[in-house]
Amino acid sequence: MAKLCVIGTGYVGLVTGTCFADMGHRVTCLDINEERISMLKNGIMPIYEPGLKQIVDQNVEAGRLDFTTSYPEALKDSEFAFIAVGTPSNDDGEADMQYVKAASSSIAKNLDHPIIIVNKSTVPVGTGDWVAEIIHDLNGQVTPQFSVVSNPEFLREGSAVMDFMKPDRVVLGSTDSDAANRVAELYQALRSDIMITDLRTAEMIKYASNAFLATRISFINEMANICETLGADVREVARGMGMDKRIGPAFLDAGLGWGGSCFPKDVKALAHMAVTHDTHPQLLQAVMDINFNQRKHAVDKLEKALGDLKGKTIGVLGLSFKPNTDDTRYSPSLDIINMLVAKGATVQGYDPQAMKTSKEEVPELNLCQNPYDVAQDADALLLATEWNEFKSLDFDRIKANMRGNVVLDGRNIWNGEELQEMGFFYFGMGIPGSL
Repeated sequence: MAKLCVIGTGYVGLVTGTCFADMGHRVTCLDINEERISMLKNGIMPIYEPGLKQIVDQNVEAGRLDFTTSYPEALKDSEFAFIAVGTPSNDDGEADMQYVKAASSSIAKNLDHPIIIVNKSTVPVGTGDWVAEIIHDLNGQVTPQFSVVSNPEFLREGSAVMDFMKPDRVVLGSTDSDAANRVAELYQALRSDIMITDLRTAEMIKYASNAFLATRISFINEMANICETLGADVREVARGMGMDKRIGPAFLDAGLGWGGSCFPKDVKALAHMAVTHDTHPQLLQAVMDINFNQRKHAVDKLEKALGDLKGKTIGVLGLSFKPNTDDTRYSPSLDIINMLVAKGATVQGYDPQAMKTSKEEVPELNLCQNPYDVAQDADALLLATEWNEFKSLDFDRIKANMRGNVVLDGRNIWNGEELQEMGFFYFGMGIPGSL
């Protein structure tokens, strides 16, 4: 079994390190955030990811997984160093590479034996060459032998452990085929398709994949808006489309748009790369515009149903950008809440995992203890994130608590006909006659 160092203990780094340890490898996860490492050493998860804590605890107890803030300690005897740090977006969409640069520089300064450096972070095309240059420049003629391999991640928050252990494919890119094959050996036990290509192509596969999935979501949301005006039901339209083997049903659920840590920054970063290299990413720009406008469309629906929103109370169910995560980055829910607050509405919300972060991002948000408190004295109720606990609510109790009767199903998970029979003014996304 191999000795691995994984730099970064966010979603990608912590899941990657833990799952490799669970496969029998010896893994040291490194992070310069002392508080985060202290939490992990004490068995406290810094993120919410279903199933992750159990696997972390098992592998720590087995002696295959540990945590440190020390580069010399983490790199000692390591055959592989995985860079899994954040690459957030700058205002213009360019990926902020300061953490990748810092990790590469720290590897270079502490490198005393041959190693394979694996870029697991989502990085702009050409980063593999750039990382190699950083290490060469810092070490000069005395640089130990090393190779750089691109290994983009395809982990979905909320199902990251399963995605790692049962991947659709493993993508590797390098100018050193022997290094790529050695990384491929780490994944052999997963029995997945492994694609080996060059560095830049591997880096581009990640961006192209996320941009395509984001495009499907924006496409069906645009179709939903057209369906509403023409009297068609986007749910049935999507089902009919999905039966076509050339199209398939995945990512064709109309709603409030995409958010999170990947799609927003990756689509922006790809568009930025295209612009800086004198190409015109018209489709990517449209995909981003449609996604943002979907939030505005939800607010417009509430205004049409309630009139002036000033002084109105809106209850919001779900604050994370998707179910089974506490991540609120680029959350459609928080974008909508900010718009409602700007229009003078009072907003009260609840989420099973994302309460603390949401309050930090939107101080005006009033937090509630459960869905029924969210409905208390509300003029309208908005479902923003389709957590399982929201799928079978006691709507008699909801109706008794509400001041008004408007329900906006932003994820189309409730039975609108039943709610209308109960006296609610129900409307969804792309459903005819709902507004």
